[in-house]
Amino acid sequence: MFSAWRQRATRLYSKSNRTRAVLILLVFAGTAVAARQSSSAQAAIASGTATSTQANHSSSPDFIKAADQVLLQMSQILSLPIKQPLKKSLRSKQEVRDYLVREDKEDKNDAERYADAKTLEAFGLIPKDFPLDSFMLDVLTDQVAGLYDPKAKEFYIADWIPVDEQKTVMSHELTHALEDQSFRIDDWIKAARPNDDAELARDSVSEGSAMAAMVDYQMLDQHIGVRELPDVTLLIRAGAITEMDKDPNLAKAPIYIRDELLFPYLAGTGFTQEFLKAHSGWKDIHLVFENPPVSTQQILHPDLYLNGTKPVAATLPTWKGVVPENWKLLEENTMGEFGVGEVLKQFRKDNSEDPLSTAWKGDRYAVFEDAKSKTTPLVFRLVLDSPEDAARFFGQYSEALELKHSGRTNLLRRPNYFQFQTDSGGVFLRCVANTCLTVENATRETYDKIDKAIGWDPAPATPMAAPAPQTLTQEFKDERPATALSTGKS
Repeated sequence: MFSAWRQRATRLYSKSNRTRAVLILLVFAGTAVAARQSSSAQAAIASGTATSTQANHSSSPDFIKAADQVLLQMSQILSLPIKQPLKKSLRSKQEVRDYLVREDKEDKNDAERYADAKTLEAFGLIPKDFPLDSFMLDVLTDQVAGLYDPKAKEFYIADWIPVDEQKTVMSHELTHALEDQSFRIDDWIKAARPNDDAELARDSVSEGSAMAAMVDYQMLDQHIGVRELPDVTLLIRAGAITEMDKDPNLAKAPIYIRDELLFPYLAGTGFTQEFLKAHSGWKDIHLVFENPPVSTQQILHPDLYLNGTKPVAATLPTWKGVVPENWKLLEENTMGEFGVGEVLKQFRKDNSEDPLSTAWKGDRYAVFEDAKSKTTPLVFRLVLDSPEDAARFFGQYSEALELKHSGRTNLLRRPNYFQFQTDSGGVFLRCVANTCLTVENATRETYDKIDKAIGWDPAPATPMAAPAPQTLTQEFKDERPATALSTGKS
């Protein structure tokens, strides 16, 4: 689920292509890190508010010269060789937009894009019928400052980026290019498929290492880098969110889209910084490509990656004979700690982060479409660290389900079991030991079949509805046949 527009221009965002890109808001945020370190750095790296005066064509000698210079500097910073010549060009806003559209069509077909949107809807992460593709295309067209195309082996910079910002963009994109030449970055990221969470983790390594390298490039004159700095994500996050709030599209975007847009950059930078500190710097970066992180949990908690802690497998049953025949499977995948945290955050009144997501150990979800009712049934199995964490999840997620579904009827609450009815079907939540299962938009019969298929004992029975009180006339009519039979009279 969590990779549709998610990969568009570097995983931007919700499920799609693999263009290596940097956003304007991240360029500004990254610049702020270096600018806060010294006045000389601040003078060297302009804020980028002035109008660009560079020649608007890809063969600008100054542009090519600057790109070659930055490429050599990044090769030295990263300890990665320049293995082949690199194409470089400036692109107009329309050319960037055309590229994004073309890449999206190549990466996903219509059915896959439809499944992506329906999955996000099913979890309540975007509103129903939200125009995800057109919205993200507009956002990226305005926000992409530069990108690296691993197929064409070419990097672009948006031609509206001011001259004094171009080298900052180059340092990010040329990191992607150098990593691609050494590690075939596009294939490396796609090797995680079909696990969306693992794919986002690898993408975070790519974007995070490019952000960290960009900071090191900006700090060259100071002879220090991210290994010597405190948590750089604190400064980057503040600047990025400020810039995001200025964008008319992003300012009104669903919370999930904003968060997922930033995740590979921010969490990825934090991961890279901790990795570099735990090793001998950039000369050891090859180790992370040889042993990639397998979950967003390892990105969020680098210590888990460093000590080899991996998720557990959460399985769902084979669906034939378990769910109705008219249910069409749209998608089955893994959310990961980042995704679980986003769902919990979505239904908190203050939209704040919740530490419960850190108890994540593994999950599996399946999203269907009911061919008859056109509803979107959702099955979600989550494994947590302990039964106590599962009990906490049960309490929070039952509240989330109530917020998510209006018009609830026939509520039934039992220890570790919760169900109610909606116009779209039943909603069920149950936790056993450290595992929780939720099923939405289904009948109790289907829920019981899923329960049984994963090896659980039957859930608490639904109370029988009490018979409606009878009127005196009904009672008299009910009794007359019995009286006639007992006396033998008609």
